[in-house]
Amino acid sequence: MQIDCDKTLMVTLKHDDKLPDGAECAFQCALLYTTIYGQRKIRVSTLSLPCTSVLSNLFRSADLDTHFACFLKQAAIEIPSNPLSLVREQVLNLCINILHSYRKFCATVSSSGQLVLPEALKLLPLYTLGLVKSTGLRTDGRIDDRSFWINYVSSLSTSSAIPLVYPRMMAIHDLNSKEVDGSLIPPAIPLTSEHVCDDGIYLLENGEDCLIYIGNSVEPNITRQLFGFSSADEIPTQFVLQQYDNPMSKKLNDVVNEIRRQRCSYLRLKLCKKGDSSGMLFFSYMVEDKTPSGLSYVEFLVHVHRQIQNKMH
Repeated sequence: MQIDCDKTLMVTLKHDDKLPDGAECAFQCALLYTTIYGQRKIRVSTLSLPCTSVLSNLFRSADLDTHFACFLKQAAIEIPSNPLSLVREQVLNLCINILHSYRKFCATVSSSGQLVLPEALKLLPLYTLGLVKSTGLRTDGRIDDRSFWINYVSSLSTSSAIPLVYPRMMAIHDLNSKEVDGSLIPPAIPLTSEHVCDDGIYLLENGEDCLIYIGNSVEPNITRQLFGFSSADEIPTQFVLQQYDNPMSKKLNDVVNEIRRQRCSYLRLKLCKKGDSSGMLFFSYMVEDKTPSGLSYVEFLVHVHRQIQNKMH
């Protein structure tokens, strides 16, 4: 395997002895590698962390990105040797067990009808749902796509884990509106079809692919400024994003280039239109929607809460 700054390796450690509260525990990793010039080198990384016997401290300091990267990689490891239904169940149980432990040992007294989430992990159920509905765990996916997904996930960086299963979606039909906080990239929109209007254009990216969805009722002037065509039907599905002589086109190119810079990936661009297979592909990323094979986000939260309540009794 080629190791670079965009790779993450997961290692599971087990320590049976007790660690004194307040002491520090050090983790050390040594990587033996060969440079592009043929030199053999060793890179040693050391991480020192405080030990605690207070579970609430652990939840308060939890790193959601790292937690979820472990979820993702563990699922990828299990897929080749287990039924997908079992892997999905394991992923779900991981999420439920974590939230149950917080509810049982850390949460203050609250109504039993309330789902209590630790602040640092409050989005864990959402990303767990995204993983359950992902290419790797969907039963209706192609085996080639699943195989690629497993291989891709095996060395995926921690920062890229969440976008893979819960992509970033943004509206690009109103790029001329005021920028938020001086950021080039528009604010993210929840992944639900309720937020996708027929007169809008949306960009969705997961760190590997970039889908641009054009609604049926978009103003011709907007598509002309962004893509050089008056309607979506005139734009080829396989297209190269060009910059035209207008502010809106420049902003779109700036947005795409900034995303590419953030992701360290060129991002394959694909145009999606309502009513054909490309449109179906775009809407398959709407994680929070109810699907024939999966719950909506609200339904999923209810399910998680019910499972936690069952464990409490």
